[in-house]
Parts: sequence; structure tokens; C-alpha cells
Amino acid sequence: MKKFEKFTGLVAPLDRANVDTDAIIPKQYLKSIKRTGFGPTLFDDWRYLDPGEPGMDHSQRRINPEFVLNQARYHGAQILLARDNFGCGSSREHAPWALLGYGFRAVISTSFADIFRNNALKNGLLPIAVDKATHAELGDLLVEAPDAKLAIDLAAQTLTLPNGRAVSFPIDDFSKTCLLNGIDELGYLLAFEDKIAEYERRQLS
Repeated sequence: MKKFEKFTGLVAPLDRANVDTDAIIPKQYLKSIKRTGFGPTLFDDWRYLDPGEPGMDHSQRRINPEFVLNQARYHGAQILLARDNFGCGSSREHAPWALLGYGFRAVISTSFADIFRNNALKNGLLPIAVDKATHAELGDLLVEAPDAKLAIDLAAQTLTLPNGRAVSFPIDDFSKTCLLNGIDELGYLLAFEDKIAEYERRQLS
């Protein structure tokens, strides 16, 4: 898992509330558990004008020019500005895989579905919850300056706007430690492998 420390990235606005995991990555793509290759099928039903299936060449499909991620000004976006209750619906780890595969490092919303939030943190995608006033400010900012970039500093737990205003965001200590070090739960445990082995030796002696 890639370390998450600090970066500045372009923001793409997704002006939809209650985006569920089936919209993020449709069910027909859930057969693979490789964690990679899902970027082209992120928001599949909104992104393309024709239906998609696993194994097809998605570069040959007809894109929906009205969908935000297909607009040239948002190509290369690393931060998604979503609306309320992002990631609701069924539990599928493929949702953060698809967002990461596309190139997103963080999602900003006023609220996240609990299961999606946990899956995101475990896979290196940072869900940033902000209050409604800050969310509205970000939305207005992107209307005025679509090419605006935001700076994220995970260690300081701050999101810095182009005007220099820093907004703090919550994250639990364990998830923060894992993201900063680029490790998942298993990687965290393996860091204590020597101590675990020593404990086991003491129990057997």
C-alpha cells in the first residue's frame, strides 16, 4: 500500500448524494479480487453510453461527455468532492479499489457509509469528512475555479484551500498510523513479528 503523507491535487466535483457502491463499481466487475484494473470501470454506468462487461476494451466504449470525469479540465484529478452519504449500499472492497485505480487519493464528503469508510482506510484511500459549511465553500470554489487544487497533510490532519485556510479533519490513530506508513492491518502486525516470536518462545520454555 502506498504511503499517504501529504500532497496537493486537482479536485473533481461529483454533485450527487447517496452514491452507492454499485454506482461506484457495478456488480458485473466483482468477480476479480486482484485489487487492480478497476480504474476504467469506476462509475461505469455514468461514465459510458454503452453497457460494459469484464474483459472488454473499455477504451473503445462511447463515453458520456456530460459526466464530470470525462471533462478535460478534470483529467488527472486526485481528490473527489462528493456529497452526503458517499459509499452507501452493499459492502464491496472493490469500490475503493476502483477509486484508487482511477487515481484518486482522497474523497471529501459531509458523511460516509461506515463500511465504505473502513474499506477505504484499509486500502489507502483517505475519506475526509467536513462540515456542511466547508463543503459548500469547496463547491463554490470549484464553480469559480474548476482547476483549483487542495493540499492534504495527513500527519497534521489538515485540508488546505487555495486561499490558505486550513480545515482539520478527523481520523482514528490506528488508521492514520497505517496510512502514514503504507501498511494494512496485517502489515502492522508483522512489524511486531520479533516481539511475537519472543513471546511464543517464552510460552514454550
